[in-house]
Amino acid sequence: MLLLLFALWLVFNGKVTPEIVLFGIGLSSAVYLFCWKFLKYRPKQELLALRLLPQGIGYFFVLVKEIVKANCVMIPLIVSPKYEVEPVLVTFRTDLKSNLAKTVLANSITMTPGTITVELTEDEFKVHCLDKEMAEGLADSDFVRLLRRMEKTAGR
Repeated sequence: MLLLLFALWLVFNGKVTPEIVLFGIGLSSAVYLFCWKFLKYRPKQELLALRLLPQGIGYFFVLVKEIVKANCVMIPLIVSPKYEVEPVLVTFRTDLKSNLAKTVLANSITMTPGTITVELTEDEFKVHCLDKEMAEGLADSDFVRLLRRMEKTAGR
């Protein structure tokens, strides 16, 4: 993080002189120490984030794929008068351990068209689905499987 802060300092200054380098080293060190002492920053967290980065990128692409699939399902439901929607409120449990993973799952469900996470308590999700077919497989979706794998990588 110290090197990143220093690199940002150099980029934002636009030129490299001995004064700018020395001042940048001092300022970057001060910000790094501030983060260490008051924000409880530890390099171990940064290494964990780097280890999870490939899985996080994969999760992003799965999220985009699911959003596109849900849009393809939603368009006929909205446009065509022959389909009757049957809204349903579904409750399911998950074995995700971290609050971050549960929050990411709740937000991923909400970002997918046709579903909204209404309530999240401990390990129970309450999700409103525009149609009952959208409720199938929520408890064991690709999102849950990827988040489980990310938790295993993180050691939780």
